[in-house]
Amino acid sequence: RAAAAAAAPDGAAGADGDALPAPAPVPDAAAQRRGWELLKKSIHGAINRVNRSNIRPTILRLLQTADLVRGRGLFARAVLRAQTASPGYAPVYAALVSVLSSKLPELGELILERCVLAFRRAYGRRDAPAASAAAAFLAHLVNQGVAHEILALQILTLLLEDPATDDAVALAVHFVREAAAGLQALTPRGLNAVMERMRAVLQGGALGARVQYSLEELFDLRRRNWEGHPAMTRELDLVEDEDRITFEVSLDDDTLKKQEMLDVFRFDPKYTDNERTWERIRAEILGEDGDGDDSTDSGSGSDGTASDSDSETNSDSDGDDDGNHQLAALPGKVVQQPIRDLTESDLIDLRRAIYLTIMSSASFEECGHKLAKLDIPEGREDELVNMVIECCSQERTFLRYYGLVGQRFCMLHDRWRDAFVRAFAAQYSTVHRLETNKLRNVAKFFSFLLHTDALPWSVLASVRLNEDDTTSSSRIFVKILVQEMAEALGVGTLRERLEDPRVADGLAGMFPRDNPRNTRYAINFFTSVGLGPLTDGLRDHLKNAPKLIMQQAQEEAAKAAVEAERRRLDGSSSSSSSSSSSSSSSSSSSSSGSSRGRRRG
Repeated sequence: RAAAAAAAPDGAAGADGDALPAPAPVPDAAAQRRGWELLKKSIHGAINRVNRSNIRPTILRLLQTADLVRGRGLFARAVLRAQTASPGYAPVYAALVSVLSSKLPELGELILERCVLAFRRAYGRRDAPAASAAAAFLAHLVNQGVAHEILALQILTLLLEDPATDDAVALAVHFVREAAAGLQALTPRGLNAVMERMRAVLQGGALGARVQYSLEELFDLRRRNWEGHPAMTRELDLVEDEDRITFEVSLDDDTLKKQEMLDVFRFDPKYTDNERTWERIRAEILGEDGDGDDSTDSGSGSDGTASDSDSETNSDSDGDDDGNHQLAALPGKVVQQPIRDLTESDLIDLRRAIYLTIMSSASFEECGHKLAKLDIPEGREDELVNMVIECCSQERTFLRYYGLVGQRFCMLHDRWRDAFVRAFAAQYSTVHRLETNKLRNVAKFFSFLLHTDALPWSVLASVRLNEDDTTSSSRIFVKILVQEMAEALGVGTLRERLEDPRVADGLAGMFPRDNPRNTRYAINFFTSVGLGPLTDGLRDHLKNAPKLIMQQAQEEAAKAAVEAERRRLDGSSSSSSSSSSSSSSSSSSSSSGSSRGRRRG
């Protein structure tokens, strides 16, 4: 960077000896910090969105919007954190690092050194999940040609040394499964030596049944020539072999440095010069003419030539000379046509971004702020709600962290509260599918939202507490839900809230009064879970039920008598009217007959 900055003034001078322009002022610390935060946001957003289908445009967007020389520490930390949280995306992150490492070697070297240090630290602490994630990422870096195959053999030698433990052998099996296809092409003799060592460990009989079974599966996979585990897939093979840069980093190298100072903001007195240097590097990587060495006329002419050649190529391929529907493309890039994505990759990326945000936040305020900044479109509220509930259910015990996140979103906007209301009904209807621990966490989660008034109590209308409409799982759910609410509010306060006329109408299913059988069932249920005071109203209703039934029967009999009398009166009036009409008709017929007789006479 220093050499490029020193060479810039010489190249920027005009051919006719014009004076150099005055250097641009250096932004103050506040402006540089704002730029640093924007850089961090851009890098994290790109890392969270990248997947197999959009890795090419993501790399292009990253190079266009982020200074990867200044932010190489941020990029390395974001990649390592993301692959630790989502080990299934390790091949994608390795391909991303391979492409950028071929253009910016210091970036790939920094990530590789940090990953090796992370593996050494996790292995020394016996942290199996972290060691497995770091080993898998190193395996894919070997497949992509970023790390040398010697590093893979050193890791396997370390894991299989005597005495071989179950955890170390299981980690070695996982590493071989990810890197075997690449090692088969790079060092077949080394892979054969590793497999023979694994065979000796298996025959030693000192391993557990689970690890022995995984070793047998690995040997079967080897016989099938590593079917289903290629070194890299076609969509992730993005770098030509001659362009790959391989770093020979050793596992036992004591000179490796994490360079943590690159992860934090520092004031740069040469900020403007370094920004210009990055612009030239970026232009060289993307094939743009932005080096500023030529004069304005020649630079614009070269840009025009490149644009003309690109437009001619695009017009020949698309048959559209006016270019109104063509997208701006970089030199050597194919013009993208409108694509209809029917794979729901956007939905998958959204779920992944929500999950990573929830799991990586240090507090519920940070989590709520980051989730709110995701700008989740309307109609996708259920994705965030379901992800919060799913993450909560996966914990060993209930964490108030998830309840506070849900409470914040319920109070943020009505659309989030409505989404949680729908989620309660859906979770209660499918509660029989949950394991006991998940059921307990979900019940405590909704209990927290209810006793903090984040959710309206009308959601309890979904609960119908009777022998026919409940299962063992739903009864456990209601038990934990009500017990947690009683513990938070107190039994007296909870009873007052449940007897509130504004709430009681929606709790007819939870405290049934339609049938004495259902009423007795609800009384017995709440009494058995230690919440008998909540059923005082039901007990009074059941005590007065015979009187009420008799009173209702008398009222119904009186109504029936009144109805019968009304019908009788209606029938008598209709019969009298019909008799009068018949008499009038007979009199009229007799009078007409007498008149005919007189005429004949």
